[in-house]
Amino acid sequence: MSLVQLESDRHVRTIRLNAPERRNALDWPLLDEFSAAVAAVAADHDARVLVVAGNGSAFCAGADLDNLFGDLDRPVDEMREHLMKVYASFLGLRDLTIPTIAAVQGPAVGAGLNIALACDVIVAGPRAGFGPTFAEIGLHPGGGCTWMLTQRIGAGNAVTALLTGTVIGADEAYRIGLANVLADDPSAAALELAATYATRDPQLNADILRSVQIATTSDLRTSLDFEAGAQAESFGREQFREFMARFFSKG
Repeated sequence: MSLVQLESDRHVRTIRLNAPERRNALDWPLLDEFSAAVAAVAADHDARVLVVAGNGSAFCAGADLDNLFGDLDRPVDEMREHLMKVYASFLGLRDLTIPTIAAVQGPAVGAGLNIALACDVIVAGPRAGFGPTFAEIGLHPGGGCTWMLTQRIGAGNAVTALLTGTVIGADEAYRIGLANVLADDPSAAALELAATYATRDPQLNADILRSVQIATTSDLRTSLDFEAGAQAESFGREQFREFMARFFSKG
């Protein structure tokens, strides 16, 4: 049985973690399949949007610590190098130039939270739970959690969440900006969003993602320079020209 399912519907791709009997906990075989699925989407020129979901009751219950971490008595430098390989196995999501949507129907804990955070948009169901629980087990956050959480909810909320180390429910996650959308059926809602995003010009989507990235890491002048170039290019694209034709036809 495949531990990761890659589904295709026109321009929308869906990656589903498929180990529901263990709540989609991450081990090397699952992460190898996940990384390969992300690479397949990256190489797929027809893919315009990616939805990431988990089968069963959980989005992802985190890492299988024994399988992923191995010998904990190795020298720190060696362990650090090993951890960077673990992180790279799922952070390929952030390198995609198409919009990514996490459909979180249940717990997303530890490394599972990181997978959700690595997506551009998070849709949360009523039973969703977001668990930056590292400190609760005496472990420093990893996998980009500190950076991604701070980007989403700000330094004050991030440090509170990380020091507390408890699971954040769907309503609270939405209130603080960790989740972007609340839905009774997060998978259906994510696919509906994906269908909308897929109607956009792929380059427009890519430029918007890049523009937001620049805005979070650079100054206003750098953002304006990119926006001016990207907006100028969008003037010549079909979707905008069609809008202009409709606009002037009303006159």
